[in-house]
Amino acid sequence: MPAATVVFDLDGTLVDTAPDLLATLDVVLEEAGFGRPHRPHDIGIIGRGSKAMIAQALEPHGVSPEDPRIEPMHLRFLQHYERNIAVGSAPYPGCLEALDRLASAGVTLAVCTNKLEGLSRRLLDALGLADRFAAIVGADTLGVRKPDAGHVLGTIARAGGDPARAVMVGDSRYDILGAQNAGVPVVAFDFGYTETPVEAFDPDRVISHYDELWDAVAPYLRLEEEKA
Repeated sequence: MPAATVVFDLDGTLVDTAPDLLATLDVVLEEAGFGRPHRPHDIGIIGRGSKAMIAQALEPHGVSPEDPRIEPMHLRFLQHYERNIAVGSAPYPGCLEALDRLASAGVTLAVCTNKLEGLSRRLLDALGLADRFAAIVGADTLGVRKPDAGHVLGTIARAGGDPARAVMVGDSRYDILGAQNAGVPVVAFDFGYTETPVEAFDPDRVISHYDELWDAVAPYLRLEEEKA
């Protein structure tokens, strides 16, 4: 039987990164003369990458995604965010304990994120989490990103796993569709960065806390069978 693999999204799933992402967005928008227009519910703009965040934040100003001003704003975003990547960001409650339980059962852990790989590694390093994962695959690692099946399948392959015994864990439409396109079961947290409830995207399971993760993934990974 192949080793069990659990693939995690990063932003809104493993780590609450909204404080630092939105603070950086504030800085970039203000420097470019657009003020600070984001509101608390704008957390839904997180998940498709930082350039998409900027483009969506500029829509109310009549700025199209193709506007040439977006590229320098994006470069400034990356510069500021890299220097302030773990000021307010932190793992979700129960995350570390859940990762420990999976690892102690021999489960391989991996990260599949639409965040750039370098920033993902920097964040996980800053939080002391990077060494927990056999693979950290970002938006720029494989030339594809979620919801492309290749992003999920490529992450599983880099972790040394097999899609037949893998589960995706995420918080957004892109995580769910990516897993579905890859033919991999998907467990969705309902506390992440999505304006539409995750139930609307038909994940295999929906959970609200890391305390529920083991029971959600164990049947797909056949962990109890292996233990027996």
